[in-house]
Amino acid sequence: MSDPQYLTTPQGRKLAYHRHDGAGPGVVFLGGLRSDMEGTKALHLHDWARATGRAFLRFDYSGHGQSSGEFEAGCIGDWAEDAAAAIDALTDGPQVLVGSSMGGWVALLMARRAPARLAGLVTVAAAPDFTEDAMWAGFDDAQRRAVMEDGQVALPSEYGAPMIITRRMIEDGRDHLVLRDSLALPFPVRFLQGTADDDVDMSVATTLLNHAQGPDMRLTLVKGADHRFSDADCLDLIVKSVEQVIEKSA
Repeated sequence: MSDPQYLTTPQGRKLAYHRHDGAGPGVVFLGGLRSDMEGTKALHLHDWARATGRAFLRFDYSGHGQSSGEFEAGCIGDWAEDAAAAIDALTDGPQVLVGSSMGGWVALLMARRAPARLAGLVTVAAAPDFTEDAMWAGFDDAQRRAVMEDGQVALPSEYGAPMIITRRMIEDGRDHLVLRDSLALPFPVRFLQGTADDDVDMSVATTLLNHAQGPDMRLTLVKGADHRFSDADCLDLIVKSVEQVIEKSA
């Protein structure tokens, strides 16, 4: 794989990215918390886009992967700004956003910010409002005190080193919640969710489906699929969902 290119955002953050030109609407992959653009889903979609001549963009949020900054300094507002900067600077015309986990929340924020730039949306185990509804709601008294008094708490993670959750991440998340107010998605939308996901409960997917308003929304549950949603069948479903959204958006 070639070295990434870099984009400096209006906030001064340096984002690593890979893209190629092709037919529109283009596809943009938005990764999850502490993931990067070299993950299985991102690379699979990149290969599909190359094979089909579709414009495609993948990038690392600040504090992730090969981009500048430290993870602990970031928050959902920063990463949404990163996504907006990348989409504005590196894509042309309407885009189909594919948001994985936290990337699903970022994609919904993009839909609220600039719906005319979206041709459609595919989410994989979308995790909107997770800082409030999963993290803060699940913290015990000691963890809440650590966040508010010490400024951070360390959470164990099966994906590697403990995850540092900061007071800024929690408080900033409250400024970007999408499930409390109306959420218009006026384009084709496909929500994908595994039934064996230990990180994002199925109830989040059904809540999102019931909360959002749009003319063409579908939720697909895959029995036995976990949060990674990266086996061959799941990857095939992601691609088919993107292709369906592109077809419906024409």
